Amino acid sequence: MTGPTLTSVSDHLDELNAKDQYRKLPIIKHRDQWIISNDNSLLNISSNDYLGLGSDTRLQTQFLDQLQALPDSLLPSMGSTSSRLLTGNHEQLQLLEEELLQWYQLALSPQQRQTSTKSVLVMNSGYHANIGILPALAKLPLHTLILSDELIHASIIDGIRLISNKQCAKQRYRHNDLEHLASIIESADTSIERIIIVTESIFSMDGDRADLKALVELKACDPRIELYVDEAHAVGVLGRNGLGLSEETQTLEAIDYLVGTFGKAFASMGAYIICDEKVRHWLINQMRSFIFSTALPPITHSWTRFILAKMPSLHHLRTHLAQLSLQLVEAIEGGSTACYQSPIIPFITGDNASAVNKARELRDAGFYVLPIRPPTVPVGTARIRMVMNAKLTVEDCTRLISHL
Repeated sequence: MTGPTLTSVSDHLDELNAKDQYRKLPIIKHRDQWIISNDNSLLNISSNDYLGLGSDTRLQTQFLDQLQALPDSLLPSMGSTSSRLLTGNHEQLQLLEEELLQWYQLALSPQQRQTSTKSVLVMNSGYHANIGILPALAKLPLHTLILSDELIHASIIDGIRLISNKQCAKQRYRHNDLEHLASIIESADTSIERIIIVTESIFSMDGDRADLKALVELKACDPRIELYVDEAHAVGVLGRNGLGLSEETQTLEAIDYLVGTFGKAFASMGAYIICDEKVRHWLINQMRSFIFSTALPPITHSWTRFILAKMPSLHHLRTHLAQLSLQLVEAIEGGSTACYQSPIIPFITGDNASAVNKARELRDAGFYVLPIRPPTVPVGTARIRMVMNAKLTVEDCTRLISHL
């Protein structure tokens, strides 16, 4: 290929490079909690494998042994080869959805279990979920206002951008600023029939929490309000059973659209939404990223079921993870006794070059960390995004702190 396209691409790549925003795919190998890069073993401080399950060879061996014990007729296949609406709705998927609902109900009171109308729909990834759910909901003939936190993940932003219904208005509120949110709701046009508040529970770049209890209280004041909460970085990490911040804050049943993923603490692949059963059927019929995607392989969902069965019993890993995270936060904040937010701990450098240089220093010291720069984060907030995981030790954390 020659001509103006390549010239333009080349010019713009040079421009990204000059701004320290040029990205390259890393050439790495994984070995337990280590990343092997250029023949160097670096302690992994960048992965979303919060519980360390992705590098747990003991678990992998146990899973494979279970498969080996199955008769050939019951072995999950290696590929689904079709969308769920055709031939891809295999047994492993149906069992996973049933078991996810049982997991969800563990955190409900007996009365809530009796009255709950919630159901589960599994999708291919958090990105598939977030670009598909809101556009599908917006197809309903309702005058809708979508209010999203300004720091929501790019996948949710893309989902909101894909909404084409002219009856649907969209606006952002300042990050975690519930007064600003309430003022927007108060001044909303009287024609608005439905308001969907969209937030993450743990924000992926800052690691801070949404105030789910306050959002639920706000919802209780206005019957038009529905809550959409992405628990991607809280699932497996928070809550007695690992259901996330909504379990920890006892707000599960008040959340209308609860989205979670398997690609992080579950060390697998896929996503789910817990919502009203009728909404589930609507999504099956209207959600384009669901309808037109080949389902994930049954073997993947079999592994997810294997991890899900263990998730309620992994509270000791969640406790250790919280202790490590607090140790690092208190060091960065100068001895602050801050409450535990999440395992995501940003070390803000400000400009892009400083983030790149600091990441290089930490890699030279034996830590695999990466600089996070715009447009992933706002201009002027470039950072090292450090992520604790349960495979790390207190000594690992102390050594990391000494190099910050």
